[in-house]
Amino acid sequence: MTSPRHVPVLLDRVVALLAPSLEQPGSVLVDCTLGLGGHSEAVLSACPNARVIGIDRDPNALRMAGERLAPFGDRFTGVHAVYDEILDVIADLGLPSVQGVLFDLGVSSMQLDVRERGFAYAEDAPLDMRMNDGTGMTAADILNTYPVEEIARILQWYGEEKFARKIARAIVAEREKEPWTRSGRLVELLYAEIPAPARRTGGHPAKRTFQALRIEVNDEIDVLRRAIPASLKAVAVGGRVVVESYHSLEDRLVKQAFTAVTRLDVPHDMPVVPADRQPVFVNRTRGAEKAVEPELTENPRAASVRLRAVERVREGALS
Repeated sequence: MTSPRHVPVLLDRVVALLAPSLEQPGSVLVDCTLGLGGHSEAVLSACPNARVIGIDRDPNALRMAGERLAPFGDRFTGVHAVYDEILDVIADLGLPSVQGVLFDLGVSSMQLDVRERGFAYAEDAPLDMRMNDGTGMTAADILNTYPVEEIARILQWYGEEKFARKIARAIVAEREKEPWTRSGRLVELLYAEIPAPARRTGGHPAKRTFQALRIEVNDEIDVLRRAIPASLKAVAVGGRVVVESYHSLEDRLVKQAFTAVTRLDVPHDMPVVPADRQPVFVNRTRGAEKAVEPELTENPRAASVRLRAVERVREGALS
């Protein structure tokens, strides 16, 4: 049976937000977080005039999604890239702009399911956590080389871990005895360092630390900080950018970027706003939308989702 986490979060709502921009023949959606291709499959099925460009930094995801989406033929194109390269990706494909961009942030179900990738804390595995497992620093490298202050900062900022400094000191002390290589040993340390009352609330005690390490390994916050403005530049008039976030830092970046392009920036007493001073984008969600029942029960990942969408309504330069 398919695990609940294989079901894309808020799938019907995401498709409904994208569909109005994908009605014309030749319209293009860039799925910036392709994963196993669940969102792309739903869009290709619901929007027969659209084609999808799927971006993923994980070659394994591209292969598996490509197999899943093969029935759609040349309506799907997979690209091995990081999603902050979206403008280069569409330029390389000869496209001046696109009609939709989708981000479903965080780790994909496929990465969680492959034990050797080290994303999941439920099983002992190598401390890797790279979304592109062929290059870059691993989680073990971070634990074995970063100073205690930097480990604490990562755990606090990216994991919102209350006991970040205590955990960081223990990590550094333990690596003096033996280098970090396996996730099971890290989970044991977290159980030892996080007080029992705190372990009873907020989910698994390893959740925050593993999230923080994954974000650092893959440079997720800085990549997103570049990717959202690039995606706004990529869409044509009538095009929409839809983002699902699962972390407060991610959602804050998205909110700030969307606010900057939807805000009316004129004196409050101006009686008539000239057309060229109107916002370039408008919101298509009221704030951040959240999942509701029965999805919250059926799909645990939905509990932390924040969904935002904007639409370009006129030409205009973006800073």
